Amino acid sequence: MSVDCSTKTPAVEWTRTNRLVGRWNRKLSPQNTVSESSTLQRTQTRERILEAAETVFADNGYHDALIDEIGKRTSMSKGGLYFHFPSKEDLFFAVMDRLANKLVRRAEKAAGKAESPLEAAEAALDAVLSALSVQKRLARLLITQGYSMGNAFEAKRAEMFDRFAGVIKKHLDEAARARQIDQIDTDLASRVWLGAVNEVVVHWLFSGGTTPKNAAPDLKKFLVQSVMPSERAELDEVKIS
Repeated sequence: MSVDCSTKTPAVEWTRTNRLVGRWNRKLSPQNTVSESSTLQRTQTRERILEAAETVFADNGYHDALIDEIGKRTSMSKGGLYFHFPSKEDLFFAVMDRLANKLVRRAEKAAGKAESPLEAAEAALDAVLSALSVQKRLARLLITQGYSMGNAFEAKRAEMFDRFAGVIKKHLDEAARARQIDQIDTDLASRVWLGAVNEVVVHWLFSGGTTPKNAAPDLKKFLVQSVMPSERAELDEVKIS
C-alpha cells in the first residue's frame, strides 16, 4: 500500500502559515517601525548639527569656534551635541568629510558628462574650482581653518586630497590607455594638479588673487599641456600609422 507523501497534514500547513505570518508581523511590528523612525530622526539631527557646525567653523576657524554657538544654532544642549559627536575634533572632521563628499560627487557628476577621459579629468577639476569659488567659506574651511589642530588636521586634509586625487587619477589612467596623454605617473600628475589648485585657492583667500573659477581656463590649459604627448611621441605615432 503506497502513501502519498506530497499531501501535507493540517498540522504541517498550520505551522508553515504561522511562520509566514510571524515573519510578516515582525516586519510590521511597532518595534521595527520605532527603530526606523529613530534612525531617520538621528540622521536628520546629525545633518542639522553638521550644517550649523560648518558655518561656525568656517566663520571662526577650529580653535575659536564654540560648541555653545553650534548648540544655539541647533537649539541643542552640549550634552545633546556630544551624544552625536563625542568631541569638537570629531565634529570638525565630520564636517570636513561631509564637504569632501559633496565635492567628490560634484566632480564625478561633471566628469560623467565628458566625451573623453581627458575631458573628464578637466571637468572634474573645473567642478572643484567652481565650487570653491562660489563658497569662499567652504574653501577656507577645507584648506586653512584647522591649522591650529596641528598634525591631526594635516592628516585629515591629506586624506581628503587623496580622495580628490583619486578622481583625477582615474580619468588620467583612462586617458593614458586611450593614448590621449603620455604614459606617465598618473598618481603624481593628479597630485601636481591638485597642488596647483591649492596654490590658486590660497592666493585667492589671503592675497586677493584671481578666483579659482576665473583662473580655471588658464590653469587647465597649463595642466593639460603638462600631460599631453610630446612632439616626438606624436611623430612616432605618425610613423607607425
